[in-house]
Amino acid sequence: MSTVLVNIGLSLDGYMAPDGMTMGKPEYKNWGAKWGALMAWIINQQCFREMLKFGSGGETGPVNDMVRHTFERTGANIMGKRMFDQGEVSWPEEAPFHTPVYVLTHEKRDPWVRPAGTTFYFINEGPEHALTLARGAAGGRDIRISGGADVIQQYLNLGVVDELEIALAPVFFGGGRRLFEHLSEPAPAFRIDQIIDGPAATHLRYVRQ
Repeated sequence: MSTVLVNIGLSLDGYMAPDGMTMGKPEYKNWGAKWGALMAWIINQQCFREMLKFGSGGETGPVNDMVRHTFERTGANIMGKRMFDQGEVSWPEEAPFHTPVYVLTHEKRDPWVRPAGTTFYFINEGPEHALTLARGAAGGRDIRISGGADVIQQYLNLGVVDELEIALAPVFFGGGRRLFEHLSEPAPAFRIDQIIDGPAATHLRYVRQ
């Protein structure tokens, strides 16, 4: 069965997204600079630059290998409407997923097909139904819960997350959307599986016990 993984960046004070994050207004509450500092590590990876067609070059090594492995193992993505709305106006035409993407939303909308294998499906029936569809589409590959924090919390509370991959960046947001809020008891139990030190983030992988 497909592994369900969470793969995200996290600030040192536990936020996935800074306060005031609104695409088109990066100066608002200085969220653009904060987000840039959080994600600086991945922008420099060769694999990521190739995928988004940023040009040649970029870092190689263990972190780049980890990024490539995550992309290659993922057969379907799940995200929330807030993340989709921000991405819709900022992703390139060839959106950086190359898989089916299931968007949890109350909005009814026809599938949105993008080049190179990305199709967004808008799911009104809740997280469990989205996961069932993702398992069917993944073809034995893994399912990535892309975000945001509230969607990840829903899947943690369902007890279906098998792995957490967290890039912990040495930046402080001071506010925003926390990753680990609103978790029900008993909380899922994980063990440390891997730690990779990088110059801009520490990469932590936890697997469910």
